Amino acid sequence: MPPTARTLSLVTQHCGGGVIAAFPCQKPVTIANIWHWVALNCKFLLCCSCIVVAVCHHLFAVPVPVAFRSRAMIKLFKIKDQKREDAANSNGRAPVKKQSAGELRLHKDISELNLPKSTIISFPNGKDDLLNFEISLRPDEGYYQGGTFHFTFHVSPSYPHEPPKVKCKTKVYHPNIDLEGNVCLNILREDWKPVLNINTVIYGLILLFTQPNEEDPLNHDAAAVLRDNPKLFETNVRRAIAGGYVGQIYFPRCM
Repeated sequence: MPPTARTLSLVTQHCGGGVIAAFPCQKPVTIANIWHWVALNCKFLLCCSCIVVAVCHHLFAVPVPVAFRSRAMIKLFKIKDQKREDAANSNGRAPVKKQSAGELRLHKDISELNLPKSTIISFPNGKDDLLNFEISLRPDEGYYQGGTFHFTFHVSPSYPHEPPKVKCKTKVYHPNIDLEGNVCLNILREDWKPVLNINTVIYGLILLFTQPNEEDPLNHDAAAVLRDNPKLFETNVRRAIAGGYVGQIYFPRCM
């Protein structure tokens, strides 16, 4: 006689909320055979703590090993994600884009930014494109006080194992930034480490404007003036950010 619904319910509760599965009677009733059958036919049940197996009208509580549950849960999440993507696509929405490990790390870095009020981050392509963004900074001290300087960031999907590529959009008279916008900052080159983040890079850029470094120049003329005649360097910087010529080179106003 088959077990009643109440009997199944009581046994299921006793086994920690397990699930009923009916084992075919024609097979030899051994734990090995039961597990082989469950693995083939009831994979979706393996995320349970216990399976109640009905064999020839008798109930057997079979505990599910933790290893099986872990693998089953991971598989279950993947199936749910795939179904969610398929449902979104069938509704006419754009396919769900999977984020790379670099994008996930970048998302974390950006969410944890702690910037001064004079520094602003923006996403010209929208926040769906985290790999390309811009930073505007306005130094509140030093030679470049009062100027506004814009930088583009391009981040590789292999971030943080590669540093971001940073360029200055603002033409600036600076020993560590050349006229093409290339930036000389050690943590963007040989001193980059995966433990560094976007916040570190931005503060490195701010430091370039408060403490320009004539020892590691890209603009050698500006570096020589800073080293030999700091007063003239200050005059040149003020002229450049106000909009004017320094020697034969014109700098647009950036105040």
